[in-house]
Amino acid sequence: MAEAKRVGKITHYYDKIGVAVVAVEFPILVGDEIEIRDKNGAPRFTQTVSSMQVEHENIEKAKKGQDIGLKIDQEVKEGDLIYKISN
Repeated sequence: MAEAKRVGKITHYYDKIGVAVVAVEFPILVGDEIEIRDKNGAPRFTQTVSSMQVEHENIEKAKKGQDIGLKIDQEVKEGDLIYKISN
């Protein structure tokens, strides 16, 4: 069974470009499987991290304490939580 660890919180969402600003709480890598949950912890959807940026520069790894732009597959809301899924 997969375990999930909270790795960040969405602080802003740009709906026209499908990018969320994420306050990173634990490292995230391109290729990680993540689950987006609402602010109460109820699951919304899962996706694979395909693209992340800091200051308009692509990055492969986001570190704790960074604010990053994360490409999102579906609409999210400010306050939604991001969990990394691991086996």
